[in-house]
Amino acid sequence: MSRLTPEQVRRRLDVGLVPAVPVPFNREAVIDLAAQERYIDYMRAQPIAGVAVWAHTGRGLLLSREQRLRVLEAWSEGLQGGRTRGRRIIVAGVGGSSAEPSDSEAFIQSALEMARDALSGGAHCLLMHPPGCLRNLPEAEDLIFDYHRQLAALGMPLILFYLYEAAGGIAYSPALLRRLLALPEVVGIKLATLDSVMTFQSVANLVAREFRRKLVITGEDRFLPYSFMCGAHAALIGMGSACTALQAELMQAWFGRRASAFLRLANDVERLAQVTFVSPMEGYIRRMLWALVHLGVINRESAYDPWGPSLDEREFVAIGKVVRALEKLPARRRARSR
Repeated sequence: MSRLTPEQVRRRLDVGLVPAVPVPFNREAVIDLAAQERYIDYMRAQPIAGVAVWAHTGRGLLLSREQRLRVLEAWSEGLQGGRTRGRRIIVAGVGGSSAEPSDSEAFIQSALEMARDALSGGAHCLLMHPPGCLRNLPEAEDLIFDYHRQLAALGMPLILFYLYEAAGGIAYSPALLRRLLALPEVVGIKLATLDSVMTFQSVANLVAREFRRKLVITGEDRFLPYSFMCGAHAALIGMGSACTALQAELMQAWFGRRASAFLRLANDVERLAQVTFVSPMEGYIRRMLWALVHLGVINRESAYDPWGPSLDEREFVAIGKVVRALEKLPARRRARSR
């Protein structure tokens, strides 16, 4: 059970990187538990503020309840040990499902059940999957607010999620954002607009003007460096699931005001984004698993995404070339030696 207040979570996430971690599946769509343990070992050694499970990268809304609980248990136990005990945050993505899209009450109840599982399983904070099925219903904004309000009533810190509509998100109006950000349980908002820099800027500016104690958390893998320039103070990204130290160094350079290092690292991060976050976008999850294969963290047999599109073998080769080049950089060698 989470014993952290929203303010405690905010402080731990501030200026921190939170990888949204994928789940290593085999060809039979079974979780490779041994590969997951190796992945947890890899991530334990990275300079991160925590991890996000059950997010889109981890297929949280598509996993069975048994799979979700197993994933959360493994990360909660594996990431909290050793010298970092108690310092790293486990964020759990939470959302609803319903056989009937118009049944808003059943949708909210299913989200509450998932949230209770997260609470009992050791998560410290909830990442709120946008309730996409509510957006076209009458009085949608009131329903969306009630969805967040009922989850907030569980007493766990919350991260709002502004996701672009093509991925199932909702274009929250400024009025609704103000209502949501005013909830005391809300730590901040993750922005994943993909290619709408103007939307990112607009929401980030609203938070900066009116909700200064709330975090702007970037989910912008394709313009990660610029999102910090726009006001992001933390990152919760799928790209952080591999080559993690590189992205943490980028953040350290920005917040440490080391401009030349930031520009150099920004170029490196963009090289990774341009071979992983490309069309078809749903393929990014398998591409990040492939990056972990090239890093030697998991085997190729454990790098399947049961819900993703088929990908050309040439992408696997291209990702390998970039990952190997990034790992040879002096900064990477220094990070591994620390």
